[in-house]
Amino acid sequence: MALDLINDPLLIDQYIEYHKAVWPEIIESIKESGIHDMQIFNVADRLFMIMEVKEDFSFEKKNKMDRQNPYVIKWEELMSTYQKKLPIAEPGEKWLLMEKVFDLKIQ
Repeated sequence: MALDLINDPLLIDQYIEYHKAVWPEIIESIKESGIHDMQIFNVADRLFMIMEVKEDFSFEKKNKMDRQNPYVIKWEELMSTYQKKLPIAEPGEKWLLMEKVFDLKIQ
């Protein structure tokens, strides 16, 4: 998945600092949704996220859980102050799925 940050070095540094100590309630929510591993990478103002999920994971289920969790709502509001949607994002979308275009294992 991909998302941009507001292109301001101070804001980018703050965003990264928040992710060094993500609230425990957010970690719990991520795991409860069926995500068993998540990594976020940064270069300049671009973010790239890799998620490993359980077989029964769905974004629909996760979004429903998130809308009912006051900690997730507050976290997302806070993170939105740093994030900038990609130009192709639909209203209400932030992180966008990416298409794999190369895989060395299958070459």
